[in-house]
Amino acid sequence: MDLMHALRISTDKQELDLTLIHRFLSEQAYWSPGIPLETVRRAIAGSLCFGGYVEGASQVAFARVITDGATFAYLADVFVLDAHRGRGYGKQLVAAIMAHPQLQGLRRFMLATSDAHALYARYGFAAPARPQTLMEIAHPDLYRSPTTVA
Repeated sequence: MDLMHALRISTDKQELDLTLIHRFLSEQAYWSPGIPLETVRRAIAGSLCFGGYVEGASQVAFARVITDGATFAYLADVFVLDAHRGRGYGKQLVAAIMAHPQLQGLRRFMLATSDAHALYARYGFAAPARPQTLMEIAHPDLYRSPTTVA
């Protein structure tokens, strides 16, 4: 790996830039438009978080895993800032997540993505073998405020 493109990855929540994370999730991420800051704060508090940092820059990447640390995990909110994409940071971040000791030996590790199937496939993720067994309660527009008709 080119050292110029090495990403320092930390699970220390004290290092996370909450403002940056909230801004990305609420303004740029297709999965969480308008998410409130307090919701992001609670999500981080209840998750195993991964911040990605490059030398000479602040935080450039983020991901979190919701897990019981024994049987199940769900990978969420994975992003690399636009200005830092194309340098392998997403691959480094996911590789670090998959290697984390607390995430070994799980019966099921899930995620949802609209556009990064190839990235996750290289780490063993695939479409559910039996999608008919999965169910959900979905509120995709939960954070969007209702539009007012003038």
